[in-house]
Amino acid sequence: MTKQHTSDETVIDAEGDWQDPKVADAVAKIAQLRQSIDNIDMAIVAMLAERFKCTAQVGVLKAKAGFAPADYKREEFQLERFRRIAAAAGLDPQIAEMYRDFVVTEAKKRHKRIADAGDDPGVLDVFA
Repeated sequence: MTKQHTSDETVIDAEGDWQDPKVADAVAKIAQLRQSIDNIDMAIVAMLAERFKCTAQVGVLKAKAGFAPADYKREEFQLERFRRIAAAAGLDPQIAEMYRDFVVTEAKKRHKRIADAGDDPGVLDVFA
């Protein structure tokens, strides 16, 4: 069987398996979109790596200055900023908030690890 379909799942095989031209066209378009999605995911991961390299440097500076890992004023500013960016981009603000929550939480964890290690960013999985 080349196509399975249940109420919540569809399995798409290779284009050549489809006889119906409409289905073959849909499969080809899905393949193109998935390639774009894969490229975007690759860029997002690369950008996250760069972002965390910068936040590691912030963590070192905070540790050297004796600052706490958290900066609640900055977090509030960022929350509003992310909401504005999401609205301007046509993205559900809740998605932007989930992203912000993830990066802020992870950055604070990393800053704490740096501070606990005596301002050594080597405690992180940063490779550059």
